[in-house]
Amino acid sequence: MILPIVAYGHPVLREVAQDITPDYPELEKLIANMWETMYGSSGVGLAAPQINRSIRLFVIDSQQIFENMEEDEKKDYPGETGVKQVFINAHIVGTDGDDWAYNEGCLSIPKVREDVYRPETVTIRYVDEKFQPREETFSGITARVIFHEYDHIDGKLFIDHLKPLKKRMLKSKLDDISKGKIRVDYKMTFPR
Repeated sequence: MILPIVAYGHPVLREVAQDITPDYPELEKLIANMWETMYGSSGVGLAAPQINRSIRLFVIDSQQIFENMEEDEKKDYPGETGVKQVFINAHIVGTDGDDWAYNEGCLSIPKVREDVYRPETVTIRYVDEKFQPREETFSGITARVIFHEYDHIDGKLFIDHLKPLKKRMLKSKLDDISKGKIRVDYKMTFPR
């Protein structure tokens, strides 16, 4: 089932999400709905706060980025193929590498894209959908998607990484989003 995505300005997007236990109600169904919602809105990642659940859960599919990338672009990301993964109770263990810019967007902040600087690699501890503990290091675009979704479960948004002047320049667009004055081709819930 495709779920509505909460828009910028909704308070759940600013909450630090809580860890969950294996007996979280209908977790398997929730994860399936998150995949369907993410793909139905043409996203590459989706965090539970974006569907109005303040829990530490997100899904990513960075494989589709590489599948849709032009051949000449792929040379900038040697060896990367992306991952399709569920992250539960994720906590960043460390980061490494130089910060690099990439143009990011967000399903909760539609029609706004900006360059955001993030480290090259992230090491993250989490449990998968079977609650098996894992710790892995990701790099490049996959790390980027993980950082972006991880921000959501920590109550942050990609626009928080922008310089104050750039944020002020976006203020009217952000206000329009929070007031529901935007059209998208997926279901959204706007703040009241």
